[in-house]
Amino acid sequence: MLARAVHPFVGMSKKKSKRQPKHRSSWRGQLSFGLVSFPVQAINAHDPQESDIHFHQLHATCHRRIHYEKVCPVHGAVTSDEIVSGYEYRKGQYVEIDPEELDALRTQKERSLTIDAFVEPSEIDPVYFDGRMYYLLPDGRAGEEPYRVIADAMEREGCWGIGQVVFSGKDQLVAVRPLNGVLHMAMLNYAAEIRDPADVMSAHKTERPEGRKVQLAQTLIRSWYSDKVDLSDYEDRYREKLKHLIDAKIHGHEIAAPKEEKPSEVLNLMDALKKSLEHTKPHRAAARHHRKRRSA
Repeated sequence: MLARAVHPFVGMSKKKSKRQPKHRSSWRGQLSFGLVSFPVQAINAHDPQESDIHFHQLHATCHRRIHYEKVCPVHGAVTSDEIVSGYEYRKGQYVEIDPEELDALRTQKERSLTIDAFVEPSEIDPVYFDGRMYYLLPDGRAGEEPYRVIADAMEREGCWGIGQVVFSGKDQLVAVRPLNGVLHMAMLNYAAEIRDPADVMSAHKTERPEGRKVQLAQTLIRSWYSDKVDLSDYEDRYREKLKHLIDAKIHGHEIAAPKEEKPSEVLNLMDALKKSLEHTKPHRAAARHHRKRRSA
């Protein structure tokens, strides 16, 4: 069982994009558990149109773009269809592996997205999520009815599915959850890939904190508690500034650097906690009251 933790998807925005997404499949196969099986396709949940602004490398002298070529030390530049996969079993010696040979290692069942168990969402610690997210859609009419039935049943039960799928050539641990009638697949790290927090903190051992400071910190946390959070309220402000800079440069305009705010007065921890409580936002009072009632 994966470690218990806070629900990692609370408050996910339900705002719909005005732009029609391009449904380009990243994977196609069967979703199965028990004797139930139906065809699905995975669509990347990340919108590439909203990704970071990327820069190209240019030659400082002539301002032409720098290119990278795949080169064989004997024959020079080669095309993609001339490249095969190889495993180095001894220094400078390789054994070549064909894609068909890799595919033959797995049975049809192993190529499916197989759900092994259904669990409470809080059973999955956010540390396991590796950041890759996909929507699962029915692949053809044959999968539409079972898809709707399973998605609706999972929604009513409030559960997530845990299983494995062969994705990008390797076994991948996944969590499948219902989201407004659509199944959502999140890629997970294996437990062996997660560093033990005790190992990370071993070099930073500190004495047990003073109880009064911890209690004051608890009070501050409660005062900032909110029942809901809408992630659509958050925007990438740096990206907008970067777009503005690029546009100004294109049109030959200069852009002034933003004024730096004066650094805050350096306070000790106790004073910082007390002053933070003095600036508690009034609109959080109702949420704080609800938090105390729920704790009680």
